[in-house]
Amino acid sequence: MDIGKLATEMNRGFIQLLVMVMLDEPMYGYDIVKTLGERNFPIDENTLYPLLRRLEEREILSSEWRVEENKPRKYYFVSETGRQVRKELLRIWKEQELLLKSFAGEE
Repeated sequence: MDIGKLATEMNRGFIQLLVMVMLDEPMYGYDIVKTLGERNFPIDENTLYPLLRRLEEREILSSEWRVEENKPRKYYFVSETGRQVRKELLRIWKEQELLLKSFAGEE
């Protein structure tokens, strides 16, 4: 059985939460891709940038343009709304983890 589609579905929500956790300090898109790749969680830019735009539209992320080394870069960071959303999502994730462990006999 190919679990690729199921893994993709699982990763969709996980990546949103991961980005919210990562962006306490502002980062630009390529830096996010590079950092995740270094931690063995490769993400395609075609996946990341639409996600960043969606989270910004929902006011979970904010952004600002900075010019460094003569290159304009858009830096993303978690907004105050995003911090509240992140806190609630982490609470839900912890509850889900406990539930899974209870069924797997790991608790």
